Amino acid sequence: MTNRNLFLLIGTSLSFLPQTLNAQCVSPIQDCYALGYTQSSCPNGKGVKCPFGSGWYCGGTAAQDCIKLGYDKDCTGAGERGNGETCNGKYQSCTCDSSYKYTCTGTGYSGGAGSACDGKYVQCSCASGYEWKDGSCKQQVLNGAQGDLYYCDGKVVAVKAPKMNFFVAMQDLGLMNWNNANSGCYSYSFCRNLRGALPTKDQLLTMYDNKFSLNTLLSTNGGTNLTEGFYWSSTSVDYRYYSVSTSLGAVRANTYNVALYVRPVLTSW
Repeated sequence: MTNRNLFLLIGTSLSFLPQTLNAQCVSPIQDCYALGYTQSSCPNGKGVKCPFGSGWYCGGTAAQDCIKLGYDKDCTGAGERGNGETCNGKYQSCTCDSSYKYTCTGTGYSGGAGSACDGKYVQCSCASGYEWKDGSCKQQVLNGAQGDLYYCDGKVVAVKAPKMNFFVAMQDLGLMNWNNANSGCYSYSFCRNLRGALPTKDQLLTMYDNKFSLNTLLSTNGGTNLTEGFYWSSTSVDYRYYSVSTSLGAVRANTYNVALYVRPVLTSW
């Protein structure tokens, strides 16, 4: 073989070497930018050039390198704590404390109380008429005087007109003589140990003057209207007792054995 032919053969063999090496070393991902070679050049030529493209990786600060690895969360919000290891003081993901478990939505809720963690709260704020109890907004069980209504365990048991200083029971006790009327009213229970009384003559007249308002409150809260007739009072005169008509506002004195209507009142609470 001549020297010329030997030179040609060696040259031909070497021409295949770069392709062979490239086939062995090139990453299966043929995207320089995706592999981190995001710079067009590096200062002073210091850096690593993408083996199959024009991108360069010039290195970065510790913080930048951590962010490239997904460590970009501080986890310092309300109720937050970081998961796993840190990189430059940051985490890849955060977890909320287990006490942040209420979404605070639905009937009776007005929103969350305090700061939220991932949309959940430690406690909720409740709408009017509801209260936070046992981990939820529950409808309040009303007791006592609430404006012109008197409640016992959430139920209206008596009403009054706006200018009245006593409450009236939701229904009559019926027709009875004065003795039974008096004892019936004093044994009438508005709420547990809260007892009623037989109204005075003046209280009956006040009921007559406010009859329209009282009947409206009674009928809209499950009670019965005042009967059109005479009601016993506790006010006495010459061994008799006054009665007042809710039809005309008339007052008369009756002997104790007459059967008249009876409606207890609540004068102290």
